[in-house]
Amino acid sequence: MQKASNTRYAITVISVLFFVFGFVTWLNGTLIPFLKLICQLETDVQAFFVTFAFYMAYFFLAIPSSIILKKTGYKNGMALGLLIIALGSVIFIPAANERRFEIFLAGLFVQGTGLALLQTASNPYISIIGPIESAAQRISIMGICNKAAGMLSPLILGALILKNAGKIQEQILLTADSAAKANLLNTLAARIIPLYVIMALLLVVLAIVIRRSSLPEIDMDKHEVGFTQAEEKTSVFKFPHLWLGVLCIFLYVGVEVLAGDAIGTYGRELGMPLDETKYFTTFTLFAMLAGYVAGIFTIPKYISQQKALSVSAIAGIVFSLCAFITSGYTAITFIALLGLANALMWPAIFPLAIKGLGKFTKIGSAFLIMGIAGGALLPLLYTTLKDKGIFSNHTAFLICTLPCYLYILYYAIKGSAAGKMQER
Repeated sequence: MQKASNTRYAITVISVLFFVFGFVTWLNGTLIPFLKLICQLETDVQAFFVTFAFYMAYFFLAIPSSIILKKTGYKNGMALGLLIIALGSVIFIPAANERRFEIFLAGLFVQGTGLALLQTASNPYISIIGPIESAAQRISIMGICNKAAGMLSPLILGALILKNAGKIQEQILLTADSAAKANLLNTLAARIIPLYVIMALLLVVLAIVIRRSSLPEIDMDKHEVGFTQAEEKTSVFKFPHLWLGVLCIFLYVGVEVLAGDAIGTYGRELGMPLDETKYFTTFTLFAMLAGYVAGIFTIPKYISQQKALSVSAIAGIVFSLCAFITSGYTAITFIALLGLANALMWPAIFPLAIKGLGKFTKIGSAFLIMGIAGGALLPLLYTTLKDKGIFSNHTAFLICTLPCYLYILYYAIKGSAAGKMQER
């Protein structure tokens, strides 16, 4: 009974952290057009360095995060991660005051650093706090918290900083006087400061709460070896299903960010106004939320993690093709539906990739977190292909999504079992 109570308490605490992940992460979709406007960026490629700076932090900080967690433990590491995100939020104040894009990118990188630490701690933690076979179900619960926050963040940020953005954009374009234009841009940039000040304060409070909580520590080294020769393996490089999983995470996060953050850019390429496209990320996240709810009730009772991943990949393939052959709001609808296809991918890929790692779970998790860098590179590839005129908007999007879903399908069917021995 005590163990069950501790598990419920841990799940509650981690769900709060996943809410934080979602709120901070999915602000990027609204920040892209906002920073493009106030910093007077010329292309979408420049604007998408928002996602590049944010997600590349995972690549550089995932392994150092695993080292930090060995020294601090999971609870203290999570508190430290929250404080680092708060620091990144504070950097937005001078960035907004000076309207310097590079300072905004620095703040985003610091936020990503804190999230890398939190993700490296919380994902294996929630996977192993209960049976590994039902890990996707628990991660789906975390996903609901993540995407519920993600649905709120663009709505809040859009209402606060992009209110009447279309009219302001027209005023800026029509204003010839440089001082008047600068005044308009400075006024618009200042809108972001109160939100990030409040965010920083709340993150500090939450860090203190986590630090003082009774969140139980878990010894990852003793959990879930699961295969006859796992204990004999001397290196994390001897688990092919892990490395195939790292690539799978890389591609999955790339298409998730494309579906969530690039959907607005896709809509603007179709001639839709900023006052409408600022809400498109919420549509994608609503579809993801529906997918997570389905996962909670079906995994593992009615469908295995591998099967859920297969079905999700096939849905991604179908929706990508449908977005390619349609146009207007119909195409936007299919891109939003990619959220439904993506919902169960992280909950399935992560536990499949760490299963059987035993004492290598921490470092294996860190490598998987590095795969989040896919969210930095694939959106940049999409914007480069379309802005350079190499491909049309539709074709560029398809090139960046379809191969990813095909590989995810391969991992679900075959890759996740690569190198695994007969289970005991």
